[in-house]
Formats: sequence, structure tokens, C-alpha cells
Amino acid sequence: MEKIEKHTAEPQAQPVRLSDYVPGIFLSISSKKGMKKAIEKGLVKVNGQVAHTSNYINGGETIELYKREAESNLPEITLDIEVLYEDDHIAIVNKPAGIVVSGNKEKTLANALPSSLKASAEPSALDRPQPAHRLDYPTSGVLLIGKTSNVLTALNKLFENKKVEKTYHAITIGKVEKGGEIKNELKGKKAETSYEVIDTIASPKFKFLSYLKLTPKTGRRHQLRIHMADLGHPILGDHEYGLDKRMSTGNGLYLHASEISFAHPITEEAITVAAALPKKFERILANPISEKA
Repeated sequence: MEKIEKHTAEPQAQPVRLSDYVPGIFLSISSKKGMKKAIEKGLVKVNGQVAHTSNYINGGETIELYKREAESNLPEITLDIEVLYEDDHIAIVNKPAGIVVSGNKEKTLANALPSSLKASAEPSALDRPQPAHRLDYPTSGVLLIGKTSNVLTALNKLFENKKVEKTYHAITIGKVEKGGEIKNELKGKKAETSYEVIDTIASPKFKFLSYLKLTPKTGRRHQLRIHMADLGHPILGDHEYGLDKRMSTGNGLYLHASEISFAHPITEEAITVAAALPKKFERILANPISEKA
């Protein structure tokens, strides 16, 4: 194992359980859940000894965080991935539709990152760059990647604190008359989406399609797809939440993560990166009609 961070415990008025003390002391892992997993995996040592969650801290102890050496049997594949932005800390790529971000399968975007990105020279560089968020299998567009352990943690905090702005574009079935907000809860949790009508498109099959700009205020699973279906205008190509007998076939889902904005976790520079619309969007958008039609 390789040691990546070290901490000397502050004096305590009374003994504190290790699992309650360690969250927040390391840059690499900030959450209590994450630290508990690290302890259970034997990646935390106290005074040179493998720690347990039941250990107590009094003050003055040396607490070290380790990472396991890279496993040589992890798959690495080559995909045609467009890199939109990259430095030693982060990268932003244009995820193709029809590729899962990560998982147990070999063909994932995560397994293509080592061959698609430059190696980081930072001390806390990850063996394999990691996505900081997810996009659905059929969704294309901007995906933010962490290349170091401390930056990946910082990016996770940005998402938790809603400091990352994401913009999507979609083509939906039917004529959406005007923009607005959808605040329907998803599985009992707050979910909020803003939508803006950009164009109305003539469609022989559906009579009308709508070209929309979508801005999620929360990040629930399948939020945009469910919210547009709730509005009565499901996203074209959505076989899970759409109109079963009227769905487009063969061209996939018309949902694209077009832009992402955030403050760089190291330089604090304002970063805005966009990914061009897929060609399948362009083919449909070549036939817009007047908003008054």
C-alpha cells in the first residue's frame, strides 16, 4: 500500500471514536461513510497499526491514510473520446451516447480514460482518472473527470453544494407552448428543473417536436427524462418514460449535456466548457417552424 496522507490528532477533552474523528481530516476522503469504508478496508493506520472503527483518539496520535497499489488486471480500453478540457487536476470529456460511465462491464467510459487522458504529475494523482458524476447510458455530452484524489473530493463537494451548473438540450414530443419550472418530487426527494423553449419543429409523425434548453437545479436519477414525461412531452427516443407506441427507433435518446460551469477546485478560475450538439440533433433542427405555427 502507498501512504497518501498523514495527520496528527488534536488534543481531545475526552476520547473520541476514530470513526467520528476522521471525517474531514483528509483531502482525499471527506465523508464519514467514505472514511468508514477506508477503515474497514484496512487503509487507515493509527500509530503504525491498522485501525478499526472502534479505536479511540485521545490526541497526539499519527493517523495515516493509504491507497492500494493499482491492480494490473483492471481493464483498459480504447474509445474515440473527445477531450474538451484537460490539465493536471481535471478533465472534461464529451461522452458518446450508448456508453456507460462506469460499472462491471469492460466497455465503459471510465476504462477508456487512462488511454484518453494525459497522466497527472501531481503527488495525489489517481492511478485511473475517475468521473465526478454520471450521465445515463443513452445521454451524450460533457462529463467532468477528477485526475487526483484531493481534486475528486473537491469536485464531489462542489456537486453536493450545488456549485456546478449544467445545461442540457433535448428534443421532446409535441409542442411545448412556453418555458417554466417543474418541481415534482422523485421518490420523495426534492427535484427541480427549469426548461426554456428554443424552437418548434414540424414532424410528420408527431405533428410537432420541441427543442428545449433544460437546467436541472437538483441531480436526481433520470430527473430530466421523468420531468419532461410528467409535463406530457417526453424526450424523443426515451423508451423508458416515453410514449411506447410512438417512439423514435434507431437514433437513441435526444438528450445532450451541452455545457458545464464551475470554479476550478485548485486555481478557482471560472470554467465553462461546452460540447457541440450531436449530428442527429442537427438533422431534426434543420426543419424548424415559426413559434406561432
